[in-house]
Amino acid sequence: MRDVEEPLPGNVTTGVVRVGATVRRPVGPWTGTVDAVLAHLHAVGFTGAPRPLGRDGQGRQVLEYVPGELGDPRGTYPTADLVGIGRLLADLHTALAGFVPPADAVWQRVIPPDREELVCHHDVAPWNLVRADRGWVLIDWDGVGPGSRLWEVAYAAQSMAGLRADRPVAESAARLRAFVDGYGLDGASRPALAAMLGRRSRAMYELLRDGARRQVQPWARIWTEDGPYWSATTDYLLTHRAVWAAALA
Repeated sequence: MRDVEEPLPGNVTTGVVRVGATVRRPVGPWTGTVDAVLAHLHAVGFTGAPRPLGRDGQGRQVLEYVPGELGDPRGTYPTADLVGIGRLLADLHTALAGFVPPADAVWQRVIPPDREELVCHHDVAPWNLVRADRGWVLIDWDGVGPGSRLWEVAYAAQSMAGLRADRPVAESAARLRAFVDGYGLDGASRPALAAMLGRRSRAMYELLRDGARRQVQPWARIWTEDGPYWSATTDYLLTHRAVWAAALA
């Protein structure tokens, strides 16, 4: 009997299915490099990522399926969870600091980072986080590539802590502090992170806006669905930069 294929939800990549204890994903020029990253993480004992399992008979990428609960896109984690998620991201960056990309590495670059100092996930957000029996696990690694710690922490903090225009500023500030404390960001980098929050959100807004203008999918579709959210979020983060800086001091 042929294994049953169960489509898995996703806002960007189509054709992702579950087959038993595995996930099958369409491949791209970057897939071999993604596998190399995941193999490195497994080798160094980082448990917050799925194991790569090669290719199937259709040439699709095969990954470990990690059962568990996906996060709420609105960023509703309690502060205790935010501390733990921040620590997960710090552990990921520590694990990736020793990764040496293959000579023929290919990256799927969606948004250019501010600078390149280590390999980053680039979409650390609730929709890519599983609460599994073994702890927090990040999925959807297709966007992995060079970046910076602050660039990644800014996006992860905004999405995981739910820093958005309809949340009271003081509440957002406390949630931001919990995530960043969990990450263990050093004191010298905290003012820079406060400034980076709005800059990183604006980069996402511009990706969707420009994709809509050029009718590039899936960005044009996501712009229709989420463009107003990213516009309001960017204004919110830029307007209250001083509050974020004070909360992180």
